[in-house]
Amino acid sequence: MFELTIELMKIPSVSGQEERIGYFLRDYLKFLGWQVELQSVSESQNNVIAYLNEKPRIFLSTHMDTVPPFIPPQEDNEKIYGRGACDAKGIIASQIVAAETLRKEGIEQIGLLFTVDEEQSSTGAKAANLHPIAQKCEYLINGEPTDNCLAIGSKGSLRLFIRTKGKAAHSAYPEEGESAIEKLLDILEAVRKTKFPSDEFFGETTVNIGTISGGLKTNIIAPFAEAGLHIRLVTDERPILEILEKTICGRGEIEIMTVAKPVKMLAVEGFDQKVVRFTTDIPHLTNWGKPLLLGPGSILVAHTDGEYVMKEDLLKAVQLYVSLVKRLYRETSSD
Repeated sequence: MFELTIELMKIPSVSGQEERIGYFLRDYLKFLGWQVELQSVSESQNNVIAYLNEKPRIFLSTHMDTVPPFIPPQEDNEKIYGRGACDAKGIIASQIVAAETLRKEGIEQIGLLFTVDEEQSSTGAKAANLHPIAQKCEYLINGEPTDNCLAIGSKGSLRLFIRTKGKAAHSAYPEEGESAIEKLLDILEAVRKTKFPSDEFFGETTVNIGTISGGLKTNIIAPFAEAGLHIRLVTDERPILEILEKTICGRGEIEIMTVAKPVKMLAVEGFDQKVVRFTTDIPHLTNWGKPLLLGPGSILVAHTDGEYVMKEDLLKAVQLYVSLVKRLYRETSSD
């Protein structure tokens, strides 16, 4: 499993560049004897869907893409370091090993789903949701870094831009123009002071002002500006947008990029449980049965230059995936 994790990590797969890793997983799973489909998402992106027979009832799933930049893998006795170690190539490896373990024990009504573009717009998950095999799936066990806890809830996500317009003028005569940057800064200051909804189960709404850009030159009053925000939702997006519209008060415009609603997931006794603050592909995989969420590694090191996963956590994840599938398999069989 460690070798597979490192081989996957050697393949750069920043969102939009997943073609090679998709081909690698197709060939690897075919070699193991799985039936494998590549589902086209774009000219250079394919979801990987694998199963052992025509009745896969439980799927293990995660994503193939990573955030930039590519960081090649390294390892020591305890950890594997590099981009995708925990988010989510170590998870891919642990799910494949778990699936092979289940297969050797005679459980074959299982499948694997590996998607593209989870880190950006979940276009892979949206395409997978339309695949006919989804109707056969009764449980989807999604993998993200949850410290090997069963996540019973995850926050939603709202990505948007706030854009302002001004009037260009010579910077020596600012009264002749209108600065879009100053207008945007006033809006963002108001956003930072705004109280957003909280929820007893999911917690607080959080707002990250991730990008700011605008203007032409330092000697020109800025005619345009924009800020990119990523809001972690504990409600649906409507009350948040209403609050933002009131806060902006006509001084700028909102462009919505992506929305994913908060999700409550299946709780199973005998597993450590928690609610996570991040968003997954699950809101876009509604046709794939009841969702569960579990994976090795910590979200606190994902997306960082120091990303890593503990080797013992990968081994534990295999045991947890096997145990979870067996529990769900017994329940579906008894039904």
